[in-house]
Order: sequence, then structure tokens, then C-alpha cells
Amino acid sequence: MVWYALGSILLPVWGSLLVPFLPERHVKKVAQFFSFLAFVSGLLLLLAFAVNRTSFTRELVTIGDITYYGVTIDTLSVLVNFLVVFIGWLICTYSAGYMSPDNREHPIKEGIPRFYALMLLFIGSMAGVVFSSTLLGLLFFFEMTGLCSWGLIGFYGDQKSRRSALWAIALTHSAALGLYVATAYLYVKTGSFSVTALNKLTDAGKTLAFIGILIACWGKSAQLPFHPWLPRAMVAPTPVSAYLHAASMVKVGVYIFARTVLAAGAVPQVIGLIGAIMATVTMIYGFIMYFPQDDMKRLLAYSTITQLSYIFLALSLYIYGSKMALNGAVAHIFNHAFAKGLFFLVAGALSYTTGTRQLSMLKGILNKIPVAGLGYIAAAMAITGVPPFNGFFSKFMIVTGGFEIGKHYPLILVLIIVTIMESVGSFIWFLKWMGANVLGTPSEVVASAAEPPWAIKFVLVLLMIMTLISQYLALLLLS
Repeated sequence: MVWYALGSILLPVWGSLLVPFLPERHVKKVAQFFSFLAFVSGLLLLLAFAVNRTSFTRELVTIGDITYYGVTIDTLSVLVNFLVVFIGWLICTYSAGYMSPDNREHPIKEGIPRFYALMLLFIGSMAGVVFSSTLLGLLFFFEMTGLCSWGLIGFYGDQKSRRSALWAIALTHSAALGLYVATAYLYVKTGSFSVTALNKLTDAGKTLAFIGILIACWGKSAQLPFHPWLPRAMVAPTPVSAYLHAASMVKVGVYIFARTVLAAGAVPQVIGLIGAIMATVTMIYGFIMYFPQDDMKRLLAYSTITQLSYIFLALSLYIYGSKMALNGAVAHIFNHAFAKGLFFLVAGALSYTTGTRQLSMLKGILNKIPVAGLGYIAAAMAITGVPPFNGFFSKFMIVTGGFEIGKHYPLILVLIIVTIMESVGSFIWFLKWMGANVLGTPSEVVASAAEPPWAIKFVLVLLMIMTLISQYLALLLLS
């Protein structure tokens, strides 16, 4: 299983080093090939783990008595790696159609090798984060994802793109200082960089380390007060938005929080309280910011902020003792990636075919572009937690865990009630736009829409299927 994990990391990295030197006509196919190999590695690992159910850590880079990098194979890493490499492959496939001169919103005529090199490097870096057994490894790949994000957000090279890329790297790397402090503190106190060494700290030491970890995680996952970079990052090509800012990069924060909480043993409840309160405040803020949005991608960006808050809340509930909330958090990391990835790629399909992503200009999508209309419906239902779509199951587990803890902690009960109100409000708001955009007679821009390429259609259909079945895959490994 270690070789499958290393394949998920190294294969896309090798591809990223190769594609800049290839003739441009071969770049898309080679990138798809390497991303597919990474997906196969992740799939084989998933199957092997489902059969063996054996969790372990293997040290890989050790000097003296200090391990600098190793891989941890367990339910969390296997599930999250699968979504990283699977959606990474789908994004590379989708981009083969989207990144073309026929794109009505942004005709793409140059920069293809650079795009795929950064995308493949990002896939490998994400897998590196997922399997890392040390804080030093988490920190290294944390920074690598930031570098890739900076390059991809600024892909178009205009002033707005460069400024948005600067916002992203400035905020996420400023927040990363918290992880630097936590890593240094852990080494000074324990002589180890291992994530499991967090368990050796005193309660006061854990509190200090986790404050640093939380700050870094909030920055990467666009939580208050580090959130402004995410809506600004929507200037990037839509496949970038779908992967970095829905399925992958923003998951780094919640993943690191989950990994460290699981490894640290008993985490002081003050961390759970801080995490739960900040998650709920961010959730409310993200929901309020739905209302002024007319750009579909910016609306989805604020939706991502709120959905990540659900995961931070659930992990905070686990600190209080709810295993149900932990399972809900892991399942929501998995489910949300497919649902939000689908939603962003629907937005990309609409901008590709119509030349706009302004919600007020889109009507009758189902009539003119059925695959985009069906994808819109599936994504909206999954994001807002409507059964039988995947978001319902993970949200239900989070809320159930919240009520379980709320019986003993009234403040937690209040936060869960607020969470339910946000979920209902999100459903109403997305239902409003779904009715306006998907149904009815096509508007002028939709009526004149071009036919989406086969690559776009293929990926949308596959992700629609995943919004209906991913929860069962998650529950199978979590049971």
C-alpha cells in the first residue's frame, strides 16, 4: 500500500516535470495520462485498504533519530487521497475541452504547458499533504500547494489575476506562520516532528500548538478572518476554481486539523470551543454574503466557505467526544469535494458555451444544455443536503453529533440550531436560483449557447453519479 501512496504523490510530480518540455500538441494527453496513473494508484490503495483495514505509518526520510517524512495509511488519508487524485484526473480531462480557443468567456491560446505542469504538481503536493506523518511534511507540502495556487490563480496574467494571486499567497502564507510555530514548538518539547508526538505534550502545550495549527488551517480553508482570498481567486480558469478552491486546496486546512486532532489524543476542550464558535460565525458570514452575488463562481466561493465551516464545527465536536461528528466531518470532506467540484464545472460549462456566468443572465439551461442543467440540479441538491444526494448523509451525521454533545453543553446546542437554520437558508437560496436558471424558456445568451465538448460532458456526468454514490463509499470505510 505504501507504493500506491507514493504513486499518488510521485506520478503527477513526474508528469509536471515532463510536460513543459513536450510539443504543445501532446501536453493535454500526457497530462491526462499521468493524472490517470495517479488516480489508478489512489483507487488501488482504496481497494487494498478496504480489504485489509490495516492502519499504519511507514517512516521514509529519517536522519539519526528524527523522521522528517513518512506516510500514514488510514481511513482518513485513503479517502481524501482518493478524492484528490480522482478529481485531479477529472479536472485534467475537463480542461482538455475547456482550455481552448473556442471558450467564449476566455479563449485560451497559450500557456497550456504551464497550466498542466502546475496542475499536476498540485495533485502530487496534495497527495503529499494527505499522507504526511510529520508536521514538517505537512508544512512542506502546505507551502507547495500555496505556490501552485499562486501560479494557477494568476494564470491569465492580467493585473486582476496577479493581484488575486498575491492576495491568496499573502493570506494563506501569513496564516502558515501558525503551523511553523506549532512545528517548532513540537520539536523543542518532544524532539520529534511526528504528528503523533502531539500526544506527548501537556494540555497547555497542546493548547498552544493547536492555536497555531488552527490559524494555519483557517487561512488555507478561507475561514474568518483569512477568507478574502477565496472569492478573489475566482478570476482563475474554472477548472482551477473547481480543483484548488472546492475539491483540494481549501481542504488542506480541514484535513490538517483532522489529522492533528486524531493524532493528539485528548485535545483541550478550549480548542473545541474556539473551533466551534469560529466555524459558526464564519458559516453565518458566508451565508449573508450569498445575497449580493450575481457571479455564479463568487456565490459558490462563499458557499465553499460555509461548507468548510461545517467540517471545522464537526471536528470541534469530536474534541468534545462525538465520534459521529468525526465521521460526519470526514464524510463531508469527501462528499463536498464531488458536489462542489461538479457545481464549479457546471459554471465553467456555462461560461464556455454562453460567454457569461452572471446568474441574472442565465435561464432555461435545462432546455438548451441538458447536461449542464442536470448537473446544476444535482450539485445544488447535494450542496444543500437534500436526500438522496451525498451532502445529506454527512450533514446529518454532523448535526446528530452536535445534538449528542449539546445535551451536556447548551452553547453547542445553540450553535447546532444556528447551523440547521443556515442549512435551510442555503437550500432556499439555491432553490431560488435553480428555478430561475435551470427552468423556463432559454434567455438570449443561453439560446445562443454552443455545444459543450465531449470532455466537459463526460466529467459532468461522472460527477453527477458521484453525488449520488460517494456517501456509500465513505460510509463503507468509516464503518
